[in-house]
Amino acid sequence: MMRKILVVLLVFLLCFSLGASGSKESGSDGLKLGMVTDSGTIDDRSFNQGTYEGVKKAADELGLQCTYLRPSGTTTTDYLTAISDLYDQGYRFIACPGYLFADAVSQAQEMYPDLMMIIIDDALAAGIGENTVAITFKEEESGFMAGVATALKLVEGEVGFVGGLEIPAVQKFNWGFQQGVQYANDNLGTSITMNPNNFVYQGSFADLAGGQQLAVAMYDNGVDAIFAAAGGTGVGVINEAKNRRLSGEDVWAVGVDVDQYSVGDMGNGESCILTSAMKDVTGVAYDQAMAAANGTFQGGRHLVLGVADDRAGIPASNPNLTPEIEEEVAAVAALIREGKITVQDTADGLIR
Repeated sequence: MMRKILVVLLVFLLCFSLGASGSKESGSDGLKLGMVTDSGTIDDRSFNQGTYEGVKKAADELGLQCTYLRPSGTTTTDYLTAISDLYDQGYRFIACPGYLFADAVSQAQEMYPDLMMIIIDDALAAGIGENTVAITFKEEESGFMAGVATALKLVEGEVGFVGGLEIPAVQKFNWGFQQGVQYANDNLGTSITMNPNNFVYQGSFADLAGGQQLAVAMYDNGVDAIFAAAGGTGVGVINEAKNRRLSGEDVWAVGVDVDQYSVGDMGNGESCILTSAMKDVTGVAYDQAMAAANGTFQGGRHLVLGVADDRAGIPASNPNLTPEIEEEVAAVAALIREGKITVQDTADGLIR
């Protein structure tokens, strides 16, 4: 009798084991890849979206689970709660795209020592955990290249700038853009004006209407191109440029973070995006997610990436730029790589 009971029990356990393993979805037994959005939304067609696309690309290629959470607000507590929620759901790689995550990431790396995290746009000056990678970009270099391209496209005219929050990454875009315009004026035969009144920070990355209102005022005051480094707020600038070009005005917007040419699509095969000052948030998010999944993640580091790393610049293809302008900008990029042009990351002598 005892032998029969043991046989039945073994068969039951075997069947349960087979059934449990057979019910797992593809990738569910591997690393879970997550992201918490910064101020703005996952479909901002800029910083949040670009980062998530990199994480999701890695997850899709490896058959892993991937998700994101949008915090209830933008305080350290809000961010830390979202990170904790993902951790509690079993996510052991989390991308945090934005300067505002600094305090939350600093706390989370102490709370969850087995959690691999990346923070983009902050160096974590208070200390980088052994399972954390801090990534910053030389935004001033991509802003510089966009400034040169914009000046060469306009030749004469006036440019402006709309930033989101006045934080280091956005400031460096602004300062680099100004230096690029000035470089073109000094060396490439352009004559572009930069009025301090047209270089402003809106104070948000998620105020589309506010961005559009600023663009209305600038374009009405004679600005020909606006560099919008403002996430969703910048989309408002792009929308106004789009409307005006459709009505026959010769104005432009300059995109940020990712190639925003498609954001400026006017429905007629053309775009109001002159070019975009890019930093490869998609690429770095993808690389770090892949490293985490493949067991090659190297925490405790601060990566500073720019033109020489092929992580900053403008799009390789710029439909609104002539081949001659593209060649000129490529030559400028080569000078940056070689150290013959140094773009400053401060506001010394520039419009703040």
